[in-house]
Amino acid sequence: MKFQKIYFLAIIFIFLSGCIQSTALLGPGVTFATTGNVFQAGLQYGANTAIKKETGKDPLSHVKDVVENNSKKKKFEKKFINLVEKRFNITKQKLSLN
Repeated sequence: MKFQKIYFLAIIFIFLSGCIQSTALLGPGVTFATTGNVFQAGLQYGANTAIKKETGKDPLSHVKDVVENNSKKKKFEKKFINLVEKRFNITKQKLSLN
């Protein structure tokens, strides 16, 4: 019974603490638990910290922003190419009529 209370309090503390620092180690902790490789987990934590320090965003949101920007850029390029091709064809038709 006593262990159940301690276990329950530990779980409640983890989920209701609102502490961001404990979640910062969650990814490397899962990596260590699944692979058993401390070096890989440490490298992942270091890379995540470096990305956060450099960009001010966590790695997942940084990747999401980069992908969104690339897709917007590709859409713009596609629309621009279509516009230029359309204008080229119109001009070509006008020149061939004369």
